[in-house]
Amino acid sequence: MLAPPLQRLVTELSKLPGIGHRTAQRLAFHVLRTSDLDARALAQAIIDVKEKITLCEICFNLAEGPRCTICLDERRDLRTLCVVEEPQDVIPIERTHEFRGRYHVLGGALSPIDGVEPEDLRLAQLYRRLDGITEVVLATNPTTTGEATALHVAAALHERSPDVTVTRLASG
Repeated sequence: MLAPPLQRLVTELSKLPGIGHRTAQRLAFHVLRTSDLDARALAQAIIDVKEKITLCEICFNLAEGPRCTICLDERRDLRTLCVVEEPQDVIPIERTHEFRGRYHVLGGALSPIDGVEPEDLRLAQLYRRLDGITEVVLATNPTTTGEATALHVAAALHERSPDVTVTRLASG
């Protein structure tokens, strides 16, 4: 029923998480109604994200360049590390303005049923960062896989660096 370019846009938008066919249609018609300038700005923003955003070489957070803004911030506490599953998990913690340390993004959570084993996460890089660290805050998600990951990481940290304090974010 839709013209092929519009149908293609609906199809592509519906591939986004949480966007069903109806929402994709609404978004496509919205793009159609916007000015050429706004539509091109949206398209360019998508292209820029894909071309310019990488992972920080230190913590694996999102970065524009080799290091993220948090790793570049010299005011950060170098002795405290917060371990999260994915880059988007950094945002709510930063929003609190309470944590002043640095981060380590694992790139997922342990899930043997899905084939995600310890070697699939950035655990070796985490263990290499422990020199000078006094506290590691485990901020994995409060899910079964997040809890399993936290337990695994905590045990490995206690074994490798018994002097490092390992804490867990409260939930509930």
